[in-house]
Amino acid sequence: MRAALTWRDKAEQCIYDLAFKPDGTQLIIAAGNRLLVYDTSDGTLIQPLKGHKDTVYCVAYAKDGLWSPEQKSVSKHKTSSKITCCSWTNDGQYLALGMFNGIVSIRNKNGEEKVKIERTGGTSSPIWSICWNPSRDERNDILAVADWGQKLSFYQLSGKQIGKDRMLNFDPCCVSYFTKGEYILLGGSDKQVSLFTKDGVRLGTIGEQSSWVWTCKVKPDSNYVVIGCQDGTISFYQLIFSTVHGLYKDRYAYRDSMTDVIVQHLITEQKVRIKGRELVKKIAIYKNRLAIQMPEKILIYELYSDDSSDMYYRVKEKIVKKFECNLLVVCSDHIILCQEKRLQCLSFSGIKEREWLMESLIRYIKVIGGPPGREGLLVGLKNGQILKIFVDNVFAIVLLKQSTAVRCLDMSASRNKLAVVDENDTCLVYDIHTKELLFQEPNANSVAWNTQCEDMLCFSGGGYLNIKASNFPVHQQKLQGFVVGYNGSKIFCLHVFSMSAVEVPQSAPMYQYLERKMFKEAYQIACLGVTDTDWKELAMEALEGLEFETAKKERKKHGENNNELFLADVYAYQGKFHEAAKLYKKSGHENLALDMYSDLCMFDYAKDFLGSGDPKDTKMLIKKQADWAKNINEPKAAVEMYLSAGEHMKAIEISGDHGWVDMLIEIARKLDKAEREPLSKCAFYFKKLDNPGYAAETYMKVGDLKALVHLHVETHRWEEAFALSEKHPEFKDDVYVPYAQWLAENDRFEEAQKAFHKAGRQSEAVRVLEQLTHNAVVESRFNDAAYYYWMLSMQCLDIAQVNEQQKTEMLQKFHHFQHLAEVYHVYHSIQRYTEEPFSFHLPETLFNISRFLLHSLTKETPLGISKVNTLFALAKQSKALGAYKLARHAYDKLQGLQIPARFQKSIELGSLTIRSKPFHDSEELVPLCYRCSTNNPLLNNLGNVCINCRQPFVFSASSYEVLHLVEFYLEDGITDEEAVALIDLEAPRLNKRENKWQEMMSDHAQSLRLDDHTDIVEDDDPFTAKLSFEQGGSEFVPVIVNRAVLQSMSRRDVLIKRWPKPLRWQYYRSLLPDASITMCPSCFQMFHTEDYELLVLQHNCCPFCRRRIDESNP
Repeated sequence: MRAALTWRDKAEQCIYDLAFKPDGTQLIIAAGNRLLVYDTSDGTLIQPLKGHKDTVYCVAYAKDGLWSPEQKSVSKHKTSSKITCCSWTNDGQYLALGMFNGIVSIRNKNGEEKVKIERTGGTSSPIWSICWNPSRDERNDILAVADWGQKLSFYQLSGKQIGKDRMLNFDPCCVSYFTKGEYILLGGSDKQVSLFTKDGVRLGTIGEQSSWVWTCKVKPDSNYVVIGCQDGTISFYQLIFSTVHGLYKDRYAYRDSMTDVIVQHLITEQKVRIKGRELVKKIAIYKNRLAIQMPEKILIYELYSDDSSDMYYRVKEKIVKKFECNLLVVCSDHIILCQEKRLQCLSFSGIKEREWLMESLIRYIKVIGGPPGREGLLVGLKNGQILKIFVDNVFAIVLLKQSTAVRCLDMSASRNKLAVVDENDTCLVYDIHTKELLFQEPNANSVAWNTQCEDMLCFSGGGYLNIKASNFPVHQQKLQGFVVGYNGSKIFCLHVFSMSAVEVPQSAPMYQYLERKMFKEAYQIACLGVTDTDWKELAMEALEGLEFETAKKERKKHGENNNELFLADVYAYQGKFHEAAKLYKKSGHENLALDMYSDLCMFDYAKDFLGSGDPKDTKMLIKKQADWAKNINEPKAAVEMYLSAGEHMKAIEISGDHGWVDMLIEIARKLDKAEREPLSKCAFYFKKLDNPGYAAETYMKVGDLKALVHLHVETHRWEEAFALSEKHPEFKDDVYVPYAQWLAENDRFEEAQKAFHKAGRQSEAVRVLEQLTHNAVVESRFNDAAYYYWMLSMQCLDIAQVNEQQKTEMLQKFHHFQHLAEVYHVYHSIQRYTEEPFSFHLPETLFNISRFLLHSLTKETPLGISKVNTLFALAKQSKALGAYKLARHAYDKLQGLQIPARFQKSIELGSLTIRSKPFHDSEELVPLCYRCSTNNPLLNNLGNVCINCRQPFVFSASSYEVLHLVEFYLEDGITDEEAVALIDLEAPRLNKRENKWQEMMSDHAQSLRLDDHTDIVEDDDPFTAKLSFEQGGSEFVPVIVNRAVLQSMSRRDVLIKRWPKPLRWQYYRSLLPDASITMCPSCFQMFHTEDYELLVLQHNCCPFCRRRIDESNP
């Protein structure tokens, strides 16, 4: 680890504290009474902040806020001593306070003390800095405490100390964790910042200063550190953690957490951790030895056993001595220290046995093997010299010298070739004996020879892995990192801090050798690792090249040791087919003879060879002959052969691909119904060739009803599909859903909606209806919109019946859609009146419709409905019928709206002429409430209810006159069935009304006299008595009847809306029994009987719900 100064600045006063912006882009510093804001990238002072009158001791950036919105004031708590420092836990639940009397107090966020930590130093060791570990990987919250007793300690949240106190030998002024909690920074009176592990092990120094360090912090999520000093110096450092590691063949050792060493087996992926309590400076590994250098000692480990997969190390020797070196190498009995130009060889007891002094700086050193105690070292120097040194020999051997500095070295397995990577990123390969440069390749940063193949090496650079065999061109593939080893087909690659073994097939170099007919070399490469296909290709190429020894090796490699079989292969390649066949048969491989004849299309020879052998072989031969016939474009012959060989699928495929329907019919009818797969294939081709009848026949034969249903659906043969679904209800969804989709695609949306509904797909049915409704409104087809909204409401009611969870929501939608259906139904007449030249309605009807619509639009106006049209129709009809006051009101309202140009003139003229009319309405037009007999105003602010009793009016769905009906409700405990039964009893009522006419007889005359003074006895109808209510109340009081009242009613006087559940039935009593009223049994809309009969004659259906008169009641 080393610290590189990035930038430095100096303020005029002491730096007491500093803080990073959470994203790390800015640094805020407390210098005296000023705050300085710096750009962390280059140390530029962005701005000084001057607002404090006294010294600023602490600064911090808000991360996720401290104050809750409900907190109105600062809560204050007393402590036993002066507080010198504080720190919150990661979750913000606890606050640690460091005090001048040496006590640490841990409190919850309400200020209550939960833990009190009393340290041994007391007041002589004031707590000067504390900090919680920010790591979220730790099991417990850990608090670092630094006091002026010159100790560093660690505590859990419970107050339990972790480990022992660490002596610092200086007064700490600040302690700070790295973002992930892996390291600690400490600064103070020693005028420097020290880096510690999270356990308190000192690792090194970061920037020595000229005065006390009062504050130090780590830039978020980085390795940058900033230091603030007493003399105002601000220093910004980058910490560079170098990779400390060692590699020998398939074992890789590297430093972790600065104090531990992990040994990784690159083949088995096993790992073992060797824990240390000191900084690991160097690592070296060789065979069963591992050397670890620490600041004051070197530890030598050895494996427990000679097992190649053993991963357990134990300490063999310990050299307690401080060494300064650039490179460390370990051998079987020695360690080699490299310091610039000097190499020293030490025994494991620490005794220096040998020393070598080089001409130039040593850049690279590697152990290349040898007997124990006599290992050889390969050394590369900065001046380009490459030497070989034996640890038991004082003399170094110069292998060669080049003009450029050495960066990386490796020697081939037989010690005949040397690969060098120089400072120009060039890979150079030399013959060690002749010193000849064999070849060179650019863009290399590291190189390694294959330990199992003399002529193969790999090098990395520029994001690519390059594999070179002999003098062939380089084979490239993408790879990030440095190549550090090459063993067989595995390449060991170091990327950043991790080592990985990459499996690289050796196919490319093998084929390079094959192209040059170098079969032996290709065989050696194949042995490193290629695919089975590559092995076969090698054998074939060797046979063709008459390199029989290599081909034989390949066969042996795959477990084939039969010489006769090998000779048969040779005869086959030489064209001696009959001799080859005899040898194949002799060696017990008749199948290979058949394969040979079949591959050569010598089917007659094959049949002769086979004779009366196994029927399976005969079948296979016929199949191969059929394959050949197919390949030479003789499909009919191929089909016949496939059929005779029992290969029905292939025969069907050829027939289907050529469109031979007759052949397919013949095959399908001959096949047994148990052979489902070929029959299904026949049906598939029948469909494809547009012969659904034959496909249906085939599916029936198989008994695959589901496929038959899908066939009918795909071919749009809906009648057959419906008939099938009637017999088999489980296919209902498979028929009606596609049918509905087909109808929708063909713009038959109403039928599609019904089909979805019938299939039980309520959501799709509702979605289609909503789209239909929207389209109808946009296209001004308001009568259709009313019908669709009514259908939507009924579907919502259906969903409410079956889905308890959606019941409330669906009932709300039901009432909403019912309201919209009625609004669009009446607006249809208004729109026709304003848009068309002739009116189809009487003035009184248009007048009633306009009033009804205006009273229904008190809350919101639905899409497409125009208030201008409504008020315009109301104004004209009011004026025509003598409702001048209402007409004037309508014209006044129109003045405040945006009026179309075509109405402008008419409205302006009407507004003027209405002024000449009396300011009152005709009494004939005033609506009467049949419950309380109150005359209601034509313009009612309450809507379509009585202003006196609040009873809702019941309107005729054609003329929109107020009907003589009063809705009543059943007393609690009376069911709908019981109510109907009581009404049907029709108890007789006595008519106590006396005759007011009196007959008088005299001698000459006979006369009738109407006697006004005769007492009138009122009808004692119990229902009439129930119509009374408390005058002056603003709440609606419904008419509630009991069993006696129900029994007194006549069935012909009561109309019942028999809604499906979960709705309750609605009951209405006619107060003028002689005036007939008809109710539609589907939509429950009320009509004057004469109006209803006329409308049904005109439309042959209900004008509201379009129920046909020939339909049965729901």
